[in-house]
Amino acid sequence: MPKIKMPRSSPSLDMTPMVDLAFLLVTFFMLTSKFRANEPVVVDPPSSSSNILLPENVMLITIDTAGRVFFDLTGKDVRRKMLEAVSGKYKVNFTEQQYQRFSVMGTFGMPVAALPNYINAGEKERMKMDAGAPGIPIDSANNELADWIMQGYGASERDLSAKGLEGKALKERRIRYAIKADGQTNYLKVRKVIDIFREREIFQFNLITNLKGGPADLPK
Repeated sequence: MPKIKMPRSSPSLDMTPMVDLAFLLVTFFMLTSKFRANEPVVVDPPSSSSNILLPENVMLITIDTAGRVFFDLTGKDVRRKMLEAVSGKYKVNFTEQQYQRFSVMGTFGMPVAALPNYINAGEKERMKMDAGAPGIPIDSANNELADWIMQGYGASERDLSAKGLEGKALKERRIRYAIKADGQTNYLKVRKVIDIFREREIFQFNLITNLKGGPADLPK
């Protein structure tokens, strides 16, 4: 009997599921990604071999080469509570819109009295203001940085209390402190900021550095 020849067809692969998966991944990353706020000042910190990552809830003090001090605090609700407390102490009034805008802003280096105009400014205008920003006052006669630190801590504690956290969960979510200074910054400026922390009985904080190597690179 003659052999039956089966019709041949080129193999095909249905790519529809792969396309669907790709769009699902793109959608996931779009919904979960956080846009990084523009930094008003760029510093180049010294290098180290530490590989400790910066915690999620952090109060960051940045010091540039000119010795200007900038402040940042994570948490939308915490930032609002902090500004409300600072507003009451310095008798500087803010509108509801200004509270909302400040709560999603990033690092700033303006005295409290100049904050309303700074918050109202557009992004490009704020960048120009950042270039000439005087920094947050740290003088003994006008130590606004100390007030931001204490009011930020208090706002963070009130926010954690409102969420009902306690025990290990509370400890893990408590705010951490970090100082980021340029490698060329005058040490006396950095020491002044450290002294402000110590005077408020804050003895644990991180010094941010560029990663030079891992644990294997540490001297034996």
